Amino acid sequence: MTGSSFDDHERERWAGRATAYARTFARLCAYPAEALLDAAGAGAGMRVLDVGTGTGTVAALVAGRGATVVAVDAEPSMLAAARRSVPDARLVRAALPHLPVATGTVDAALANFVLNHVGEPAAAVAGLRRTVRPGGRIAVTVWPSPQPPLQRLWGEVFAEVDGGELPRVAAERDFPRTEEGLTGLLARAGLNDVRCRTLTWTHRAAPDEWWTGPASGLGIPGLLLERQTPATREALRHRYLQLSARYRSSDGLLALPTAALLAWGVVS
Repeated sequence: MTGSSFDDHERERWAGRATAYARTFARLCAYPAEALLDAAGAGAGMRVLDVGTGTGTVAALVAGRGATVVAVDAEPSMLAAARRSVPDARLVRAALPHLPVATGTVDAALANFVLNHVGEPAAAVAGLRRTVRPGGRIAVTVWPSPQPPLQRLWGEVFAEVDGGELPRVAAERDFPRTEEGLTGLLARAGLNDVRCRTLTWTHRAAPDEWWTGPASGLGIPGLLLERQTPATREALRHRYLQLSARYRSSDGLLALPTAALLAWGVVS
């Protein structure tokens, strides 16, 4: 799949789904946000770019540290939600690598789980790098491979369904979703002192709440579910409840182990 066709798929997959995202996956994606800001050195008086802001979680934390925020997203419904979360931020509709931000005008650029959603990761990092002044930092997070249990659960649920051709980043444009692979991607973009670490945590959610993500069409699980008949969708929901039961705590919530890669580097 070409970079542009993968990006087109991403635009379609997230169109109008800000509310569904806020109710399901937003809390999961928020976990590394403070560590992301720390890695970028985001603080008072700085000008910080938050690319792929979604509902504005990271942007709100940046503003809370006394920095000026430029928040970017390709999806209008996400920007509308971010506007409610961070009313003082400058909000811009755009997608990597084409950012309407002048070269070298921000002190730090952040991308929380954004490189998972672009067809040309190297071009995306180059787009981030262009906006940051010399000596400023870029910090990013991605989901790792091999997948942790939370993400593997969806693979188990949909293992036996025929989902047809699924959108994937072309092999020649992709990078290994490991600490070495992510640091290599940032280093090849010209960043210095590149570092990466793995963050681990347990995400807690009600079983019905967690199923709502795919049921709302989010991500690859949502795409797979959309392609099934009503009877198959119901069977998959029952399979999900059976498989997720092993993660259920005494309070009825799921305790799902997961992880993310956090990497950062300095612009020369």
